[in-house]
Amino acid sequence: MSITGSDRSWPRTDADDELRLQWEFLAFLRATVLIKADGLTPAQATETPVPTSPVLSVLGIVKHLTAVERYWITRTAGGSDEPSLWEPDDVHAEWRIRPEDTTTAVLAAYRDEWAISERAIASLAPEDHARRDPERTLRWVLTHVIQETARHVGHLDLLREYLDGTTGE
Repeated sequence: MSITGSDRSWPRTDADDELRLQWEFLAFLRATVLIKADGLTPAQATETPVPTSPVLSVLGIVKHLTAVERYWITRTAGGSDEPSLWEPDDVHAEWRIRPEDTTTAVLAAYRDEWAISERAIASLAPEDHARRDPERTLRWVLTHVIQETARHVGHLDLLREYLDGTTGE
């Protein structure tokens, strides 16, 4: 499946609904992640070219973002019992690529998590408190996930340019 810039759209500029605006920005960033991963060979998708970050690969970032959404949106805000994707004994586990982590499988798991996370918080308003962490609101959780995703899209920009010269949003 090929992903292009036309498969994503900027959030509406006349936004009057905070929660919808957050979802639109997250959707834009999610689509950007898929665009950055599209068209790479398996070797490129798993390459870790940064010596000081030996687990930083395109697929590692996507796996990490899947774990971020599971932890923050699905489990923390939504209170879901979906299993955590974090490994308590290995803080880099979700970055590591295993033999079953094909590009298709990793991207599908990321997309699947979107629906899981959206269902988990469907009944919450921005000011509602996270079900597993009442010190945080849904507003805070979504903003955190947006900034985390945006930061890693920047990493994907650099990796993609290094891997095959592709630049742009």
